[in-house]
Amino acid sequence: MKPDDEAEIQAIIKKVRRIELKTRGLVNGGIAGRYHSSFKGEGLDFEDLREYQHGDEVRSIDWNVTARIGTPFIKNFSEEREMSVFLIVDVSDSMDFGSVELSKRELAAEIAAVFAFSAIQNRDKVGLILFSGDVNLCLPPRGGPGQGLRIIREILHQRSEGTVTTATHALRSLSNVARRRALAILISDFLFELRSETVRSASARHDLVAVQVSDPAERELPAAGWLNLRDPETGQHREINTSDRALRQAYATERQRWQSDVDVFFRRHAIDLLKAGTESDYLPALRSFFRRRVAARS
Repeated sequence: MKPDDEAEIQAIIKKVRRIELKTRGLVNGGIAGRYHSSFKGEGLDFEDLREYQHGDEVRSIDWNVTARIGTPFIKNFSEEREMSVFLIVDVSDSMDFGSVELSKRELAAEIAAVFAFSAIQNRDKVGLILFSGDVNLCLPPRGGPGQGLRIIREILHQRSEGTVTTATHALRSLSNVARRRALAILISDFLFELRSETVRSASARHDLVAVQVSDPAERELPAAGWLNLRDPETGQHREINTSDRALRQAYATERQRWQSDVDVFFRRHAIDLLKAGTESDYLPALRSFFRRRVAARS
């Protein structure tokens, strides 16, 4: 093993440990309970029979048992809790960008870990699909803390494949590997073309949630003089003068227009969109999201 490779592996292990400690703390601090309240399983499990009492719904009466015994009995059901959760994470080159403490990839790994450990604590199984130009990796749903650790490690370790990023193949893979309705968390910066037919098909079969990660230097160009910028998707370089106020304003206007298009896309397809930045705490956004889900279920 080359020294550079060993150093990279040690750096990844250190990041995995940090993310595990942070996200486990959030999960144990109440996020797992909010997750449990926000998402439901595939249906209802029959528990037992009991005598009808005043106020019970008539439609719950088991007429076969009632006719046999001569006394009204109703069926008790409980929500079937276990479900499959798929984390669908963008690992294209643009996700490696970060102008502050975290890169977008590291932020994606943290948010994925929160969902993974919350699901595992609630006895749900978690799978992982990584994508860039194609599907890089597909892990079948499993439970246990080892699965959560592997998910973090794979998100941090997997490299981009291909030059044109698309979520199309990943969402099609979801439909192939998830035979029953699943919770699917799509995590990306969405710096690629969003295709309605693929997203519509996935959201019709599964509970699809989108999480957008971004960096402040992407949302607003810093006034830092001449910069040599490289497009991570194409490798093309371009020099720009970020001291030019008109240039920064034109960039901000175009970025806002693009973000508005992303917002409208997910709203049109009735898909929840969470936003998280590398410079800020994502916990308030998660809590707000869980509150909206609980309110919708109520």
